[in-house]
Amino acid sequence: MPLSLATRDVGRVTIVNCQGRIVAGSECESLRAHVADLLQDRRAILLHLGEVGFIDSSGLGTMVRALASARQVRGDLKLCNVPQLVRNVLEMTRLSNVFDLHESEETALDAFYRPADRAATPISTGRSILCIDSNIDVLAYLRELLRRAGYEVQTTDRMSDATLLLRVSHFDLLLVGPDKLSSAASPQAFQNACAKLPVIELGSEFSTRHAGEAGADLLAVIDSRLSQKAS
Repeated sequence: MPLSLATRDVGRVTIVNCQGRIVAGSECESLRAHVADLLQDRRAILLHLGEVGFIDSSGLGTMVRALASARQVRGDLKLCNVPQLVRNVLEMTRLSNVFDLHESEETALDAFYRPADRAATPISTGRSILCIDSNIDVLAYLRELLRRAGYEVQTTDRMSDATLLLRVSHFDLLLVGPDKLSSAASPQAFQNACAKLPVIELGSEFSTRHAGEAGADLLAVIDSRLSQKAS
């Protein structure tokens, strides 16, 4: 089902009722553009997710970017009526503490009118990961997923910038998007760095997989690779 967005204002809060799937493609573009438009003159946005049936990795990345955009302009974005299916995704990816979730519109509206609680800081693993991917939504998702798992994360969508980051900083692992390693545009310096570090290549299906399953599987692979490196 295509994503439909119905908006209404309740006091200073704008409620966006989302119905359908939040997935890669026009659905993500629609949600991102809608939130960007609202943030031109609004600062309190509530996404009602009661009729959302599926979120893939790109979709979750879009929601992370929407939250970041709201906070950049000193606003906020909260979620309400989150169905169990979507709540499971947030819990599997450890992003349930990134978003402010509420059972109903009423409790969410109340939260906009009182001071926000500070989210707990993840326990650091002391490991650093560089992520390279052409999909900006996937990079946003990976940043929050890995930070909530305790990793220090740097991201870029450009191979030249990835090569620069590899020169000036230390990383324990590279996470690389589809076809980046085999691309003719990959600088030799980047190829040389890949030979010295553990590298995990994301499959082309990562961006469209169930976000919770994709994230949980990726965290398990990262843990395994870093454990092998340490032993």
